[in-house]
Amino acid sequence: MTTDNTRHATSPYVAAADDLRTIRDLLRFAVTEMGRAGVVHGHGFPDATTEAIYLLAWFCHIPHGALSDHLDARLTRTERAGFLSLLERRVVEREPVPYLTGEAWIGDFRFFVDRRVLIPRSFIGDLLLEGLSPWVPDLDAVDTALDLCTGSGCLAILMAHAFPNAAVDAADLSPAAIDVAHRNVGEYGCGDRVHLVQSDLFAALAGKRYDVIVSNPPYVDAPSMAELPREFRHEPELALAAGDDGLDLVRRILAEAGDHLNPAGVLIVEIGHNRAALEAAYPDTPFTWLSTHAGDDFVFLLGRDQLPT
Repeated sequence: MTTDNTRHATSPYVAAADDLRTIRDLLRFAVTEMGRAGVVHGHGFPDATTEAIYLLAWFCHIPHGALSDHLDARLTRTERAGFLSLLERRVVEREPVPYLTGEAWIGDFRFFVDRRVLIPRSFIGDLLLEGLSPWVPDLDAVDTALDLCTGSGCLAILMAHAFPNAAVDAADLSPAAIDVAHRNVGEYGCGDRVHLVQSDLFAALAGKRYDVIVSNPPYVDAPSMAELPREFRHEPELALAAGDDGLDLVRRILAEAGDHLNPAGVLIVEIGHNRAALEAAYPDTPFTWLSTHAGDDFVFLLGRDQLPT
């Protein structure tokens, strides 16, 4: 039987600790190994260098932006072996960095994450940080808001900050995800305003209406699920898969949202690369596509009176 100690003793990564002495050495080695192995990025990191800098700064407890001031600092062998063990998990086992560190960021907001939840990377998060102008003209006037498919609770927490007077509900089908969201809500001290609900979409929210509903639901279609890189297979399938065309959850949201929006309320939904499929399925629905840093094809907005009937 192979134990962790045996694996580490025979690991070429940990063995490299004898040759790599400085932060600069480890950084170069990490970038090289990620490139050699064809690691796939996409959980908040655009490339190997950015990812390696973040992981190394986190491991060394150095502020991310200050790592360049310490490149020639020498680490102890125990420190070097510890970092290289993490790197091995990233390169060989393809674990995403946020699961290695237990944290993910949207802007300046840090969220605890583990394998029970999707790693936060929502365009809606960026839109909330920008204030949703002009679609929500008066942030103080939002009294009720809902984050559907909340996962880690990140969007619900961002809504609590964006809408200072709002009571926010956050719903998810997964009890494990609700547990993670509870931790994040507690860390931000907003448990008096963010109410977590285990619910299959709107099922446990009968009679409730909202000024703003946001959702980053599962939206990966079956062909894409079959070809997911290993990095993304560490995430819960429940948080990714959405049927043959990726619209299974979106169809249900569109069908049920009208019963839960106030008359002037808005629905904002992220759908990945499914704009063409959505518009083909709902040719008469006047979707407004919101601008994101990646383009205008990923997040739609509808008012209550614009929802398909």
